[in-house]
Amino acid sequence: MSAPLRTRPAARRRPATVPFATIPAVLTVGIVGAGRVGATLGAALAAVGHRVVATTGSSGASQARVALLLPTVSRRAAAEVARAATDLLLIAVPDDALAGVVAGLAAEGALRPGQVVAHTSGAHGLAVLAPAVAVGVRPLALHPAMTFTGTPDDLSRLSGISYGVTAPAELRPLAARLVADLGGVPEWIGEADRPLYHAALAHGANHLVTLVNEAADRLRDAGVAQPEKVLAPLLRAALENALRLGDDALTGPVARGDAGTVARHLTQLTATAPESVPAYLALARRTADRAMAAGRLRPVDAEPLLGVLDRDQSGVAA
Repeated sequence: MSAPLRTRPAARRRPATVPFATIPAVLTVGIVGAGRVGATLGAALAAVGHRVVATTGSSGASQARVALLLPTVSRRAAAEVARAATDLLLIAVPDDALAGVVAGLAAEGALRPGQVVAHTSGAHGLAVLAPAVAVGVRPLALHPAMTFTGTPDDLSRLSGISYGVTAPAELRPLAARLVADLGGVPEWIGEADRPLYHAALAHGANHLVTLVNEAADRLRDAGVAQPEKVLAPLLRAALENALRLGDDALTGPVARGDAGTVARHLTQLTATAPESVPAYLALARRTADRAMAAGRLRPVDAEPLLGVLDRDQSGVAA
């Protein structure tokens, strides 16, 4: 008696895809998230000839940005925007909201095979787009390394900036073309490196704003009426020197090992603005570490300084 035939399990059907070559030169684009980034990038894409056909935007601020930057583009619900964006859907929402937006659009059937879905989050790569990829979407992470105000001034700042791009190999030509259309330069970031990439940018840019405003507040405490006039030339020179020279640009009492000066700083800060002391200590200690590693601060000169910082750090912790 012959053995019974074995039936093979049904093969899992893969979503249909559209060949890369079919993506047109002029893209039909929709934008979910008419915040500062989304509205600016939408306006930049429209300026070079792409068809931006729909965007979200229900808040008063979003409506004002759309009216200013995308005056001919209609505002619709997110699912309608996704359906109208036959070539490229740009999702520019906060990092923590991104996964929910993508999953919601996929669940609603608003996405279609072959459509490119790009997000502008620096912290996320392609994994967050998995629900879209499951229905045949082409995923792209496209993060502009720039700060935005949501005004036309942003458009002039786009020229020459870098974009942190994570893309499948077959989508890299389109990603490079989009970045070129926006006047930028692609930096190819690995999926696993996205959090580190974003941490570096946030540490440099966002914390810089906090640091500058802390310095301005302490100058006001010292009686300076217009601290921005004092800080502007100093900080511009420090930034340019840091970008050009690296740790060789370090100056000031920490880099010199002036423990007495640093101790007086901490005494006055503790009396005037104790909330500033932990940040001062953390940055002073890190500055000392870098100065020593760069050979700008000898260990023997650093010992009294580190003693001051360690003593005050213990006091802050207590």
